[in-house]
Amino acid sequence: MISFLLLGSLVLGLIAWILPGVSIGRYKMSHNINGAFYSIASISACAIAISFQVMYSNHIVQAGDWSALLDTSGTSTTLSIILLMITLVLNGISLGLQYAKK
Repeated sequence: MISFLLLGSLVLGLIAWILPGVSIGRYKMSHNINGAFYSIASISACAIAISFQVMYSNHIVQAGDWSALLDTSGTSTTLSIILLMITLVLNGISLGLQYAKK
C-alpha cells in the first residue's frame, strides 16, 4: 500500500507535466484544441500527487518512524513545491497560447 503512494505520486507528477506539453504540442499543430481540459487534468494530477505525499508522511507519523520522517520531510516538501510551481508555469504557458490569439 505504501509503495503505491510513492509510485502513484511519481506517476501523477509526471502526468501533471506531460499534459500541458501535449496541449502545447497539439496547439502548435492545429491551433484549435480545448486547452482548459488539459490544464484541469494536469492540476488535478498535481494535487493528487501532493496528497499522496501527505498520506505517506501521515503513515510514517502513525508508525512512529521519526527518523524516516526527519530524513524525508525536507526533500518531500521541496519536491512538492517544485512539482506545483512547474505545473503552474506549464499550464500558464498552455493557457496563454490558447487565449492570446482570441
